[in-house]
Amino acid sequence: MKKTTRNVPHEAAWKQPAGGQVRVYVWEWPVRFSHWLMVGTIVSLSITGFYMHAPYIVARGREAYVMGTMRFIHLLSGFLFIIAIMVRFFWFFYANRWAHWNQYIPTTKKRWANLRAVGKYYAFLAWSPVRYIGHNPMAGAAYAVIYGMAVVEILTGLALYSQIVHSKLLSFFVGWIPHLIDIQWLREIHFLIMFGFWMFFIHHIYTAILVSVEEQDGLMDSIFSGYKFIPAEELEKDPAVVEMEPDVEPAPATREREKTTA
Repeated sequence: MKKTTRNVPHEAAWKQPAGGQVRVYVWEWPVRFSHWLMVGTIVSLSITGFYMHAPYIVARGREAYVMGTMRFIHLLSGFLFIIAIMVRFFWFFYANRWAHWNQYIPTTKKRWANLRAVGKYYAFLAWSPVRYIGHNPMAGAAYAVIYGMAVVEILTGLALYSQIVHSKLLSFFVGWIPHLIDIQWLREIHFLIMFGFWMFFIHHIYTAILVSVEEQDGLMDSIFSGYKFIPAEELEKDPAVVEMEPDVEPAPATREREKTTA
């Protein structure tokens, strides 16, 4: 497929589709909200959690309360992280086609086949990526693993917290965990998952930039605006196009043809 570039000669060029493209609202606001809340809290949790594991700030003076401050920020960030995950899990069942739960778990033979095709592209065994309006099968599967890690991180964090506050409510939900796994192993698991998040983060940035450059569909912009620029013929093949008509904005050339026909 021949690439198209958006050469619109005014300051809002990045908002306009190129000829043959349509502007599609792919990522709804709950998806973007939970995404950025997760990003912010993971950064905050990592900084404070690593300090709690191995203090790297020298506290001076009798009123220094670095560990207490770090613990407070860590707990606050942890509860915000739980909110972000809950919002995203809820939206798995109410989102549009491209952010629905079945886009994260390969449920069809076609997605399994394309999972291998995407793997070949990432392994430098194919020249072009498999185009997807939403997440490709490998990205979706990777996110499913990350959400699974997030659930483990939440459960281990709450189990550790319950050992301090001795809350009956927390003990009811997570008090059984320390009886299955020793508390020191819970701390180790909770700590190591942080590095798993950061390994994914590095790869996520790399692949997002790579695919954005290759497909020229506004992928990097879409996590802020929610919109991607999709070739019209590709959108027509998508089974959700009828449902998404109110959120689809045709390219300038298409609008001109519509005016002429009218």
